[in-house]
Amino acid sequence: MSTAQVIAVLAGGLLLSRWAMELWLAWLNRRHVAAHAGEVPAPFREFIAPPVYARSVQYTLARLRLGRWEQSFDLAVAGVLLFSGVLPWALDRFVAWQGDSAWAMAAFLVGLSLLLSTLGWPLAWYEQFRLEEKFGFNTTRPATWWLDRLKGMALTVALGYPLLVLVLKIVRWTGPQWWLWAWAAVAAFQLLLMVLAPVLILPLFNKFSPLADGSLKERLLGLARRTGFRVGALQVMDGSKRSRHSNAFFTGFGRFRKIVLFDTLLAQLTESEVEAVLAHEIGHYRLRHIAKLLLGSMAGLLAGFYVLSRLAESKAFYEAFGFLPGDIEPAFLLFALLSGSVVFWFSPLLHFWSRRFERQADAFACRAVGGPQALVSALRKLNEKNLSNLTPHPLYSGFYYSHPSLLEREAALAKAGSALPGPA
Repeated sequence: MSTAQVIAVLAGGLLLSRWAMELWLAWLNRRHVAAHAGEVPAPFREFIAPPVYARSVQYTLARLRLGRWEQSFDLAVAGVLLFSGVLPWALDRFVAWQGDSAWAMAAFLVGLSLLLSTLGWPLAWYEQFRLEEKFGFNTTRPATWWLDRLKGMALTVALGYPLLVLVLKIVRWTGPQWWLWAWAAVAAFQLLLMVLAPVLILPLFNKFSPLADGSLKERLLGLARRTGFRVGALQVMDGSKRSRHSNAFFTGFGRFRKIVLFDTLLAQLTESEVEAVLAHEIGHYRLRHIAKLLLGSMAGLLAGFYVLSRLAESKAFYEAFGFLPGDIEPAFLLFALLSGSVVFWFSPLLHFWSRRFERQADAFACRAVGGPQALVSALRKLNEKNLSNLTPHPLYSGFYYSHPSLLEREAALAKAGSALPGPA
């Protein structure tokens, strides 16, 4: 067996092993959830009614069923693209038509990306207008759904195409160290986008309004002063335009920094609970979680470009999938198709890191508001309203959950509360 054949077999095994692992994890989680479906587990009985709990179980199982279809579809698409010869054929025809300039090759890569994204639209439509509709979450109109996708495609062309042209030109300008220069360009672009996205991109999809004057705003501004957080803006997003799910998030830097609260969140929580949720978000900032995650992301991006550069030098890697060695573009294509299946196996480590930050932010919020009660109450309401899986299998949550489960967060908050001076 040649080296190229070995690489092809390994790539196929990588795709199949991820798919098999995902199905096994889903089976574990489904069995674990079903084992607790008969009655509300004791820790949840004081805040969730049996009909609501039963509905959360049904929602979890429905999402797991849809996930199986999505994972199998992704495997089929990747398999066809990698092993059918369609990609080398399409690239050869495109080069014969448009040439192999950086502008032309970037157009091919971006066009292929847009085409592949449309293949997933039927499942996305089903998720939004069947599954989410069935469980009372969907508030999106079909016109809004289609407009979101068209806007997303337009942004891909407007932002992704020039960036990709730049990267391909860097490859041609800088020689063997191109991967380092390309990483610097992409990293700088991402940093710029983090500054500009809250101002230029997010408003294309949602309406952002200043939090209205009143007791809640004064309470949140008081929290910001106590915690040493300089507020760029406290804004409310019309999340109810698309869903009844609720959330809050932090975005931007400097004077563009925003704390964004979904309107659904404000409708579901009391003022003290909203304050606790905001304290959690401030905790991420004050504990430098955002900077650490950004550095981790940049390190991962650098490693990705380095691996890509090594693969691009491998004649056998190209031949394994039917490409002729020489140009860099096939390496970009193949890396995009295979890298997700590699990163998947590292997801427990990444999520372990993320869940650790979430517990630290919870503890910060506990100290900031004088006890765990308000945040525990908020988390219970949010889990109930979002029909969250309250009994995930530990291995499944390790691979997929960036946040600890509700029970884990409550236990950590109780410990944090007991460490406070005086009554918690």
